[in-house]
Amino acid sequence: MKILYAFQGTGNGHLARAQEIIPILKKHALVDTLISGHQTQLKSDFDIDYRFKGVSLLYNKTGGLSYRKTLAENSFCRAAKVIKDLDLSAYDLIINDFEPLTGWAAKLRSLPIIELSHQASLTFKETPKPEKKHWLGNFILKHYVPCDRKIGFHFDSYNPNIKRPVIRQKIRKLNPHHKGHYVVYLPSFSDELVTNLLTRIDVQWKVFSKYAKQPQKFNNVEIFPIDEKRFLELFESCEGILCNAGFETPAEALFMHKKLFVIPIENQYEQECNAFALNQLGVANSDKLDPVKIREWINSDQFVEVDYPDNIESILTKEVLV
Repeated sequence: MKILYAFQGTGNGHLARAQEIIPILKKHALVDTLISGHQTQLKSDFDIDYRFKGVSLLYNKTGGLSYRKTLAENSFCRAAKVIKDLDLSAYDLIINDFEPLTGWAAKLRSLPIIELSHQASLTFKETPKPEKKHWLGNFILKHYVPCDRKIGFHFDSYNPNIKRPVIRQKIRKLNPHHKGHYVVYLPSFSDELVTNLLTRIDVQWKVFSKYAKQPQKFNNVEIFPIDEKRFLELFESCEGILCNAGFETPAEALFMHKKLFVIPIENQYEQECNAFALNQLGVANSDKLDPVKIREWINSDQFVEVDYPDNIESILTKEVLV
């Protein structure tokens, strides 16, 4: 059996999940990998066979999705040409983690494909969603990867085809403890905005920035370039984490029994859904950098108990490779 594992390069969560899934797939099949998108900061620890710029959602530095940048800095004509020319005939199965090029190429050629992603979970009616409808967000989730066979990942199993998060072995092997500092990852905000707020809140902040080229310190705020090793070290020993309402980082924080505060990226429907679901679990959130709410969170005893089993191999062998 020959498999193509295609994943999205926007953000770091898709790559983090691929690092767990691909070694398992390689026990059972020949596996090639494809990435499209251009916003991930993590480095893969496996070979990537195909890379495309693809189509990525882009953000401004004030906490929101930028439609202007998304339209201006993506080449939709080039993406369409890749879809037209992409030869997938050698593969018995395409596993897709929210990657549009192979999704559309497989649909046009009626090839076997399964979407295995967090975004897939948001297409199920049982998944918690805000009451306010978001027609563009729903449209993107439905049509970005056109695939009928879906298995999703979410903070809880809201449907039999929605599984709990894939937690990396790098996280499972950590020994959580507390040294008093808080970790911050808010790539939708500029370093200046984040620093101006956090210097007014008197705890130690360890900020990871996709903009920083070298470590910097401003009073009680340290800023680091994206570095997985250092992030894991500080994450292991932190009191809590302040981050956007993505999926992998909040899931890992819950697994590690860390306090969690999320700020959804403005106009990003997926993150609004994540924040809504997390709020139902008891996780603090705000739609902006709100110093009052962040101070309340720091002074709270908020902890959420979750059970995220190490069962991805069973899911793959029993529900995907069939």
